[in-house]
Amino acid sequence: MENLKLYNSLSNTIQPFAPIKRKQVGVYSCGPTVYNYMHIGNLRAFMFADITKRVLQYNGFNVYHVMNITDVDDKTIRDSNASGMSLNDFTKKYTHEFFKDLDSINIIHADRYPRATEHVDQMITMIQDLIDGGYAYISDDKSVYYDISKYEKYGELSGIDKAVLQNDTRGVNSADEYDKDNAQDFALWKAYDSSDGDASWDSPWGRGRPGWHIECSAMATSYLGKHFDIHTGGIDLKFPHHENEIAQCVVCSGGEPFADYWLHNEHLMVDGKKMSKSMDNFYTLRDIIDRGHDPMAYRYFLLQGHYRTQINFTWESLNASETALKKLRAKIADLRSASSWWSRLRADIDQPSFLRFLTAINDDMNTSEALATAWTVAKDSTLPPAIRYKTLIDFDRVLGLKLEQATTKKSNSSDIPFDVEYLLKQRESARADKNWQLSDELRDKITDLGYNVKDTADGQEISKN
Repeated sequence: MENLKLYNSLSNTIQPFAPIKRKQVGVYSCGPTVYNYMHIGNLRAFMFADITKRVLQYNGFNVYHVMNITDVDDKTIRDSNASGMSLNDFTKKYTHEFFKDLDSINIIHADRYPRATEHVDQMITMIQDLIDGGYAYISDDKSVYYDISKYEKYGELSGIDKAVLQNDTRGVNSADEYDKDNAQDFALWKAYDSSDGDASWDSPWGRGRPGWHIECSAMATSYLGKHFDIHTGGIDLKFPHHENEIAQCVVCSGGEPFADYWLHNEHLMVDGKKMSKSMDNFYTLRDIIDRGHDPMAYRYFLLQGHYRTQINFTWESLNASETALKKLRAKIADLRSASSWWSRLRADIDQPSFLRFLTAINDDMNTSEALATAWTVAKDSTLPPAIRYKTLIDFDRVLGLKLEQATTKKSNSSDIPFDVEYLLKQRESARADKNWQLSDELRDKITDLGYNVKDTADGQEISKN
């Protein structure tokens, strides 16, 4: 069997994956800052974490996945104050929207979603350990800063110029986020300011709130221990956030490594440019849905690019992805119709295709090649329909395109509108969960839109009224 190999940002090389424990893998992913709807660039990072987990599981590993919810930082405080809502109510609203987005593109939920506000005690303990060890100091205003000059390996992950540290020109920075390559002592604890509103806690240094970087360190080690396998996140977090996480955690563990593998996904470009509201190219999943697109088309779009390469989103590329996804679903539906339930149950996965697929995903998670392999199987008329169907459903454990649900028979007279298709998919999921009340409610909505739905042995059959 082809062994899994991953590009480790810490070594800047592709390495064979070797977990700390034989079949157990601990994964931490930097999660959302819940101050607004997630934009599609954020979703690329969460999709990447999902693919990482799926590939590990496909290789037989048991994965324990933790993703934080940043519900206190500069942005959440600023925008909750502007909204007139409490920090808790404000962040709960956008946390709920975050989970809706995950479900819309079939991202498997993490095992734990710790909220920063629920782990302040752990952060205070870590900060005190850093002060006791001589790696942090208390400023005149009773804020606490990490002294990066005291940590000899600072810059190992990001490659920051160590001459900056040697010349001791770094200064301090109290902002949660700051410019690339701007090496400065960073805030572990911020003394209370009136602009913080209700976001403050008591500490040995006075009332205040944690800095952003200590939040992830405390939550990761609380659930995965001082030393775990994989840390994922977007390339924009490599410095300073991930560099600072390492500096904090290695010191607090007495020199033990933090995460063995650091995996980073590249940026998502939009129309060849960085996403920006000022450029009028800032999109959320809601924009995709409002334009009448299936949100799963965005998942298909992301699968076509390697996670370590920048990919360019355009509405034309999304249209092409949606067309391809519809064709793949139609193939699956045809294969299901052309084979009996018994033959599908007894069918084996095509081994040559399986090995090509496994080789692709184990080569640093090459999803574009894996998707191409799936299409080869879908089109291979030399293989019996039942074998092709079962092989593709197996591949979908990684691809996550919900191919097993692609069994809806379309009316011959006209195409089904997107809103009806979306309700059909929701109803199919409700029936799979045996939520019959929701299934009936969705049927009524479909009827109101002018369509009849009939349940058959091969799935839902749709026709116009």
